[in-house]
Amino acid sequence: MIKKYKYLDNISFPSDIKKLSQSELKILAKEVREEMIDAVSETGGHLGAGLGVVELTVALHYIFNTPNDKLIWDVGHQSYPHKILTGRKDKIRTLRKGKGLSGFTKRSESEYDPFGAAHSSTSISSALGISIANKLSNKSDNVIAVIGDGAISAGMSYEAMNNAGASKTKMIVVLNDNDMSIAKPVGAMRTYLAKILSGKIYFSFRETVKLIISAFSKRFSNKAGKAEDFLRSAVTGGTLFNSMGFYYIGPIDGHDIDALISVLKNAKEINIEGPIMIHIKTQKGKGYEFAEKSKDKYHGVSKFNINTGIQEKSKSNLPAYTKVFANTLVKHAEKDSKIVGITAAMPSGTGMDIFGEKFPSRMFDVGIAEQHAVTFAAGLATEGYKPYAAIYSTFLQRAYDQVVHDVAIQSLPVRFAIDRAGLVGADGPTHAGSFDTTYLSTLPNFIVMAASDEAELVRMINTSVSINDRPSAFRYPRGNGVGIPLPGIDEILEIGKGKVIKEGKQAAILSFGGRLQECLKASEILSSKGIKVTIIDARFAKPLDEKLIMEIAANHEVVVSIEEGSVGGFGSHVMQLLSNRGVFDKGLKFRAMILPDQFIDQDDPKKMYEKAGLDSDTIVNTIENALNSNVVIAQNKNKSSN
Repeated sequence: MIKKYKYLDNISFPSDIKKLSQSELKILAKEVREEMIDAVSETGGHLGAGLGVVELTVALHYIFNTPNDKLIWDVGHQSYPHKILTGRKDKIRTLRKGKGLSGFTKRSESEYDPFGAAHSSTSISSALGISIANKLSNKSDNVIAVIGDGAISAGMSYEAMNNAGASKTKMIVVLNDNDMSIAKPVGAMRTYLAKILSGKIYFSFRETVKLIISAFSKRFSNKAGKAEDFLRSAVTGGTLFNSMGFYYIGPIDGHDIDALISVLKNAKEINIEGPIMIHIKTQKGKGYEFAEKSKDKYHGVSKFNINTGIQEKSKSNLPAYTKVFANTLVKHAEKDSKIVGITAAMPSGTGMDIFGEKFPSRMFDVGIAEQHAVTFAAGLATEGYKPYAAIYSTFLQRAYDQVVHDVAIQSLPVRFAIDRAGLVGADGPTHAGSFDTTYLSTLPNFIVMAASDEAELVRMINTSVSINDRPSAFRYPRGNGVGIPLPGIDEILEIGKGKVIKEGKQAAILSFGGRLQECLKASEILSSKGIKVTIIDARFAKPLDEKLIMEIAANHEVVVSIEEGSVGGFGSHVMQLLSNRGVFDKGLKFRAMILPDQFIDQDDPKKMYEKAGLDSDTIVNTIENALNSNVVIAQNKNKSSN
């Protein structure tokens, strides 16, 4: 049942917010928070970040003239209140569902989303681009970027701030400081302000101010807190941000609407050249007891009971791929002290928290810094260590140059554990692992593997431990395995060798990765129609099992490759091999089943794979159509002229 609200029910767009008084805004904020909690309890999603910026969101839309003034949310985790207030309130319970609202900002979804985001640390760069465009077009619209204290630690944010300060272009950056990203804050930048505010210079100055205050009247003494806030601003404002060319304001209470409105109004009206940094302090999970008390402040949640805070648990008893990876790596690390783990601000998401609990001195969370993570791993590898860089496929994209330049060219034995391979469901195209096979298998010196099930994942981890002369990668999907027994840690694979799962005569399927179960389903359907199919678990995209591929090409009318990745990956490499060996000259019918040339919106993963054409029915149709195909390409014969 949808709740009734005194003010929120009358808010369709930000223009309606401007009709309210400041005291009424406080009630509106309370209603937005309630609506958000209620909606996310039904949909799941990123709860904590949004709860922390409710007051800020209300204040921003109250002061600024959106969508003419551009409001950019970094990452998008905190954008749910923004969506509620910008014409999407009636659709908020479709969040992250098929054909529903995206869990992030998305340009095609609303004119109030001027820049789409789901990866971290892009807001300041994009805001500067829009600000410069406004300047070139003689437009006076404001541009505001909201970025968290986790995201501002990334290198891209430093680059953007440096450029923004040098450009002398007015823009506003709101630093949402909740001392909490997805995981425990890491890095010097994360603790910069805390260090300043707890340092000797600050405290000696603080005591001096207190002595001065005490000499005055009681009435003046009661203002000590505000005086200290001013002092804090004075101390911090003259350091890092000012040195980068920003006009610094803060820190201020991010849950005090009156203070926010006052500061934002001043920032909007102030006539200065150059960017403004407004530093606000907020509480992640604010206003929901269970989120406030949670270790990760309910960063990402499944559906939950509002009254108890208990989240729905998966009913499956099948092991999660991420946990299989983590537990297997721990077993190896118990025997091999050279094994170290690396993650980029995703310890729980990658399973590296399990590794870190066992080996705290050998696990490194480098923060939102994938580029650094890769080169850091390369440095460790030069000294004989065995680094495992556990990074989501979609985030490894951010470090491709480092993979090429610092790892591949030097043939350093960095092991890449690539989580979230393939389509990932509710997070949609921004988090899909679509491209890693393509961008890794093109590189010399690389070994590229994909697990068809949890047992194969264990074997690939086992294999990677002994690869000491070049980089290797193994990819595995989000979610649970298929429920087969796990091998021991001594069971390894022969490099570049696939596995025959099932033998047939007419057609053969080369499966690379997590579509093997769909291939087996397809083979049963085809068998009922009298078509016997060979199924190969390819295991390796690089090096290919050339001998096995050539054998099946010679003995089957149709060969189909299938993978959860884009063009240029496993299927392309198989096609190149067959082409170079002249197999197509003899009439082999080959089909490569890959992700389509489009970004697939969020939905249930099963439906997403059906849309992508990587399900059992499409496999059946592909093989039947190929067997029935009699396409003949006419040959043009050159006639010699006399």
